Amino acid sequence: MTAADVRSAAAEMTRVLRPAVDRDWTVPAADLEWTCWTTAAHVAHDLLAYAAQLTGLPADGYLPLDLRVRADATPAHLLTVIGAAAGLLAAAVDTAAPGSRAWHWGPCDPGGFAAMGVAETLLHGRDITGGLGLDWSPPPQLCAGVLGRLFPDAPDGDPVAVLLWMTGRARLGDRPRRTAWTWRAALG
Repeated sequence: MTAADVRSAAAEMTRVLRPAVDRDWTVPAADLEWTCWTTAAHVAHDLLAYAAQLTGLPADGYLPLDLRVRADATPAHLLTVIGAAAGLLAAAVDTAAPGSRAWHWGPCDPGGFAAMGVAETLLHGRDITGGLGLDWSPPPQLCAGVLGRLFPDAPDGDPVAVLLWMTGRARLGDRPRRTAWTWRAALG
C-alpha cells in the first residue's frame, strides 16, 4: 500500500464523520469499550506512531512517544488531528527508501506501515460511525489492499466483509465472528 492510500483513507473518514461532529462522541464506538472520541484519538495516535517508527527506523521496539490529544478537543479538532497524523504517515511513506525497515513485531517495510495506517483508519472509522448511528462501509478497494498486505490468509469474498470478519467485527457467511486475530505487518 502507498501514501496515497493513507491519504485516501483519512479523507474518507473525514468526509463521513465531518457532518456528525455535533453529535455525542462520548457514546461507545460500535462494539468497542472506547468512546467515539477516544477511538478517534487512538487513530491519530497510531498514525503518528507509525510515522515515527518509519522515520526513526528502530529495529527492536516502539519509540517511547505517545500522542496526547487534549481533553477539550472537539470532534472537529479530532478529525483535523487525524488528517495531520495521516499526512505525517503519508510523508514518511513517500520519503522512505523502499528497503527501509522499522519495528512492528518484526521488520516492517513502508508499505506495511501504510497498510496498518489504512486499516486503523477504516476499521475505527467504521467503529465510530456505528457508535454515532451512521450507515457507512469502508471503500472496497482500500479494504482489498489491507487484506492483501496484512492478511495473506484471508478467504476470498467481498473485501469489506472479509476485512470486518478478519478483525472480529462481523460474521462472514456461516463463519462465526472471530474473537482473536492479528495482522502480519512484519516481513518474513
